[in-house]
Amino acid sequence: MTNSPKRLSRREFLRMVGIASGAAILSGCARKTAVPATLLPTAPPTTALPTATTEPTIAPTATPEVLLYQNPAAPVEERVADLLSRMTLDEKIGQMTQIDRGAIDDKIQEIARYGLGSILSGGGSTPTPNTPKAWAEMYDRYQAQALSTPLGIPLIYGIDAVHGHNNVKGATIFPHNIGMGATRDPELMEKVARATAEEVIATGLNWTFSPCVAVARDERWGRTYESFGEDPALVAEMGAAAIRGYQSARLGDYHIIATAKHYLGDGGTTYGTGVAGGIDQGDTQVDEETLRAIHLPPYIAAIEADVGSIMPSFSSWNGQKMHGSAYLLTDVLRDELGFRGFVVSDWQAIEQLPGNYFDQVAASIHAGVDMVMVPYDYAKFITTLKTLVQSGNVSIERIDEAVGRILTAKFQLGLFEHPYASHEYFDVVGSAEHRELARQAVRESIVLLQNNGILPLSKSARSIYVTGSNANDLGNQCGGWTLTWQGRSGNITQGTTVYEAIQNAVASGTTVTYARDGRQAAGAEVAVVVIGEKPYAEFEGDSNDLTISGQDLEIIRDVQAAGVPSVVVIISGRPLILPDDFGTWDALVVAWLPGTEGQGVADVLFGDYAPTGKLPCSWPRSMDQIPINAGDSDYDPLFPYGFGLSY
Repeated sequence: MTNSPKRLSRREFLRMVGIASGAAILSGCARKTAVPATLLPTAPPTTALPTATTEPTIAPTATPEVLLYQNPAAPVEERVADLLSRMTLDEKIGQMTQIDRGAIDDKIQEIARYGLGSILSGGGSTPTPNTPKAWAEMYDRYQAQALSTPLGIPLIYGIDAVHGHNNVKGATIFPHNIGMGATRDPELMEKVARATAEEVIATGLNWTFSPCVAVARDERWGRTYESFGEDPALVAEMGAAAIRGYQSARLGDYHIIATAKHYLGDGGTTYGTGVAGGIDQGDTQVDEETLRAIHLPPYIAAIEADVGSIMPSFSSWNGQKMHGSAYLLTDVLRDELGFRGFVVSDWQAIEQLPGNYFDQVAASIHAGVDMVMVPYDYAKFITTLKTLVQSGNVSIERIDEAVGRILTAKFQLGLFEHPYASHEYFDVVGSAEHRELARQAVRESIVLLQNNGILPLSKSARSIYVTGSNANDLGNQCGGWTLTWQGRSGNITQGTTVYEAIQNAVASGTTVTYARDGRQAAGAEVAVVVIGEKPYAEFEGDSNDLTISGQDLEIIRDVQAAGVPSVVVIISGRPLILPDDFGTWDALVVAWLPGTEGQGVADVLFGDYAPTGKLPCSWPRSMDQIPINAGDSDYDPLFPYGFGLSY
C-alpha cells in the first residue's frame, strides 16, 4: 500500500510479538487487558438522532485507558505487536478465516462468535436490493458484529472488482483487462483503477481481488480476457498501474488495498491438464527459467508498487499446487522478492491439495498462505487449524506471522478508526465522470484490423443498418464477472449498447435500423455487424474451438448478399478464428469486452477518435497454431502482437 511505515524484517517482527506465543496457545487463556467499552468505535450512521430538550447532567468519570493498539499515532508495527499480545489462539485463527457473505447472512452473530477476520462477496453474492446503499448497510451490520468482540477487531471485506465495481448494479463497467492491454496506456489504467476503487469505497468495502496479472499464453483459456496480454513487460506495466490506481484512491478517510493474482504461472498452463480436460487450473509445464522469465515479472512490478495482498493460483507448476508451494510462496515471494503484504488463498483452493483436510490446511499454512478463503465451512477450518497448532503441527510463530500481516493491513487502512461505511458517496457509483472515463477507455482499446476505406463512417449517411448477436446486448458487451460470476446476456444493468451508441452519434436525418438476424439489410447505405462471444468465466470459458459461430457468419453473408457494404465489429474476450473469406469484409474492428459504455465504439466508427489500440496478443490463423506467442521460432500469426491500423 502507499505511504506505509517502514516494516520490520520477519525475524524482528517475530521477536517483537514473541510475547504472544506462549499461554495464548491454550484455549480460553486470559488476556492482559480487556478493551474498555467506551473505546470501541462508534455505531454505524443512523438516519436521525433525537433532539434533546434539556442539557443532560453528566457525572464525572475517569478517563479510560487508551491501549497501544488503539492509538492511531503509534507506529503500525507497535500496534500490531500490542494487539497480538492480547489475542487468544481462537481470535488469531478467526483473523485468518475468510467466508462468503452467503455463509452467514442469516446468522451474522457467527461473525462475533468466531471472531472472523474477513468476508467476501463472490460473483453474484449481493444484498437485496443490489444498490450502493444496501451494500453499505449490509457491510455495517457485519462490521458491528466484529466490533462487538472483546478486542473489537474490524473486518476487511473483499470483492472481485475486476473491471469496475462489477457486482453492483448501476456501477460503471470498464473494459476487461485484455482491452486495457490494447490501450498501451498505463496512465489511463491507473485512472480506471482509481475510479473503480472510489466506487468500491462508496459501498463501504475496502479490498479488491484485482488486478489479474496473468500472462496469458493460450487463447483457449477461459480467463484470457482477465489478462492484459501475452507479453510479460506489458502485463507488468499495466498491472503496476492498476495497483497504484486502486491503492491511491481516497474518499475522505477511506481507501482500499489491491490483490495481484494468480501467483504463479496461471496463464501458462497446458491444455488438457485443467478442469474437465481444459486448461484453467491446470499445470504449467515449464522449467524454472521460463517460469521466471514469463510469469514472474508482473509480481516484481506489483511488489514494487507496494501491493497489499497476493493470491496464489489454483494451478500447479510441474505437478506442485501453488497453494502448497513453500518454495514459491515463501522462498521466492517473501525472502527473494521482499513481499510484505499478506497472502490470501483463492476460493476453496486449499482443498485441492493432496491428503485429507488436516493435511491440506497444514500444507497451505506452512507454504505461506496467511488468510484462507474457506468460504463456507468456517467452523471446520477453525477447528482444524486450532487442532494443528495445539498438536504442534503448525507453530504459533507461523500463526503470529500470518495474523500480524493481516492486522498490519487493517491498521494501514485505518479500519480501527473508521470501521463503518461513510454513506456519503453513493452518487459516485456509476457517476457521469466515471462513465466518461470508461468511454475513453473503450475507444482507446479498439483495434482496427482491416479497412478498405469504409471507415470512418459518415454521421450523415442516408441509412445505417445495425445487426448481429452482440449489437444490442449489454450483457454480452460486458462479459463475465458482471453482476454474476459467469455474467449473462441481456439488459442486465445501466449502459449503452453499440446499437444505441450509433443512434446517439448520427445526424438527425440519418435512419438507423436494427434487426438481430441480418435479413433486412437491403437498401441500407452501410451495415455495422456486431458479433462475437457470449459471457463466460474461468473454466466455463475454456474452449478448443474459437471459430466464429455459424450463426454470426450467416448474418455477415446475408448482409453481403444484399449488396450492403459492411463493418464487422467483434466483441469477445480473446482472438477468434476468422473464416477464409474475411478479406471480403469491408472493415474489421475488435472491441474486446468494452463494458457499459458502448458510445466509445461509436466514437471510433464515426471518426471522432482515430483508432490507436494495438493487439495485446497474437491473432492466430487457425486453432492448430494455438498456443502462439511473439518470439516463437515458427511465429506466423494472422495478425502479429502489437498490430493495429488507424485513419
